[in-house]
Amino acid sequence: MVIGVPAALAVAFIAAAGWFTPDRLTPATVIRTFDSVDGPHPGFRRNHAKGVCVTGWFEGNGQASPYSRAALFSAERSPVIGRFALAGGLPYQDDAPDKVRSLALRIMPPNGGEWRMGMNDIPVFLFRNARDFNSFLIASRPEATTRKPDPARIGAFLAAHPETAHALSQIKQRSLSSGFSEDAYNSLDAFLFVNADGRTTPVRWAMEPEQPAPAQDSVKTGRDYLFDDLTATLAEHPLRWKLMIVLGQPGDPTADPTAAWPAGRTRINAGTLVLDKAESEDGGPCTGITFDPLILPEGITPSDDPIPAARSAVYARSFTARSGEMKAPSAVSLNSSPNGQ
Repeated sequence: MVIGVPAALAVAFIAAAGWFTPDRLTPATVIRTFDSVDGPHPGFRRNHAKGVCVTGWFEGNGQASPYSRAALFSAERSPVIGRFALAGGLPYQDDAPDKVRSLALRIMPPNGGEWRMGMNDIPVFLFRNARDFNSFLIASRPEATTRKPDPARIGAFLAAHPETAHALSQIKQRSLSSGFSEDAYNSLDAFLFVNADGRTTPVRWAMEPEQPAPAQDSVKTGRDYLFDDLTATLAEHPLRWKLMIVLGQPGDPTADPTAAWPAGRTRINAGTLVLDKAESEDGGPCTGITFDPLILPEGITPSDDPIPAARSAVYARSFTARSGEMKAPSAVSLNSSPNGQ
């Protein structure tokens, strides 16, 4: 199992976990560690480097309003800018069925109360805090002679962090969809919903696809086949997901994203995400956005999960770095893919 752990899993997530202090770990340190694993790629995001912009809207249905006073959960349409991506810091990596996929969103209600989020198609996160995340990245650095990670270093890390080893086994057992369109994306982190009476409820959430999986004989291959399929589909018709809110119960871990919540928790259908256009990151609407998970509307607050604060800090540092760099063209270089309406 140790030898089979790919270095890509170390960079499969946006900077993950923990509070940063000057004498310990800083966002700049994490950025440098990313660059040491996949090599610097100026102008690109340091993680989830290969991606494409999408736009559409979110329409709430009121079912989450008893739990959160956020305006976007009412029956109104909110514009959305989003981004599909593959995990890792390689902007020209080949698409593959088992690579971690992500969906990041910026939901902008007409009357304010913006909500940004990043989700992945895995059931749990690999690390509890930023220190563990950065340590695993360091353990995953390619050797100068083999250009591959040292299995002994990775094995030592997993032996010292059984929660990561357990999370990795869950990730490897997940069902794989054929593409971005039919995939489900999970928040992984816990947040708190706050309703009109001030009552708080711990939550996680998922975007679950409404479109069915294609027949097996329609599965495609190629360097960019996942993105090609997504953009071709959006050129034909919109894609839809249900926002499913999972309500936590007392005792459910909110500070440990490596731990799954028990099955059978109440789930609320909070509304529908509709995406109807794709554009290249080369000038597309998502290019200048940091999908900071601490940008939350009134009615949603952070929990004691440390990862969102860490991600927020690293996202800001990554944005500052890439904004001052010359960038090569993105792998997904379409001009636009509007639907046929």
